[in-house]
Amino acid sequence: MNISDILHRVTRLRRGEKLVLFGLWLLVPIVLSSWDYGVHIAISVTLWAVLALGINLVNGQAGQLILGGAAWFAIGAYASALLMLFQDWSFWATLPVSLFLGGLFGFLVGLPSIRVGGDYLGIVTLGFGEIARLILINWSSLTRGPMGLPGIPAPSVFGMELASKAAFFYLLTALLVGTWVLMNRLTVSKFGLQLLSLREDERVAQAIGVDIGRAKVTSFVISAAIIGLAGAFYGSYISFISPDAFVFNDSMLMLAMVILGGMGSPGGSVLGAVILVVAPEALRFLGDWRLVLYGLLLTVMMVYRPSGLWGLERRPRNEIKLTVKR
Repeated sequence: MNISDILHRVTRLRRGEKLVLFGLWLLVPIVLSSWDYGVHIAISVTLWAVLALGINLVNGQAGQLILGGAAWFAIGAYASALLMLFQDWSFWATLPVSLFLGGLFGFLVGLPSIRVGGDYLGIVTLGFGEIARLILINWSSLTRGPMGLPGIPAPSVFGMELASKAAFFYLLTALLVGTWVLMNRLTVSKFGLQLLSLREDERVAQAIGVDIGRAKVTSFVISAAIIGLAGAFYGSYISFISPDAFVFNDSMLMLAMVILGGMGSPGGSVLGAVILVVAPEALRFLGDWRLVLYGLLLTVMMVYRPSGLWGLERRPRNEIKLTVKR
């Protein structure tokens, strides 16, 4: 059995096998109850999986190059934190605001995508990410600048504070499940196929009646809203945020997860998040040699799996059936 066969088996799990894996995942806080850092890693995996699923809709499904995803992450986190700290809002009341602001700035960033694309769009989004970071640093009267915002409250339910790692693990797992279901439905929907046609050839997509501008902007809004929502959860979990927590490297990590897992594949986004969060911890003993190993892994990926570990070629039958129904 070669590497391709193993990957095919892993990415073709039956529904029962997926449920078993999900059940085992829910046991992580119990199994690792005596190892707080292990639970923290599991929480990080869950959070980054949500971020990867969010950015995958634009980068993977629609094929638009986004290098400023960390800005949407920061907007959601700061919106939630500021409302809780200075307006005494509850965590749950801030979630719609983070969702809305993320989507709003996704709309503003998505507008240029109607006119530009490829590397030029990547430069536009990179500029947006840096502008957002500089505003957070320099608008000290609101954001406290480089000092950040400490003491962000944890969520509470009926007066009971959910401050434990186990509580955040289950909250983020619920967010991940909701995002997973949404992205799976979008991927195989008519809208998802329109985005896929954009990724393959915009001129052909336009010729068959796809409203290119509307599809692009809508994908930006959905992705940014999800990432902004994840930012609210992140700020409440960490209890302290600063501009240094939302840098260009975070945007690149989101993109790397999508590329490694498989462009346009929700399952691949989650798989990429698991690998790129767990691998650095497992290989910490190698020190700087980890970077060499990452380079080798990416080289092997480009040769043997250019579409990622869980690429779109895994779902041709579903797409054909959907096309016939439509």
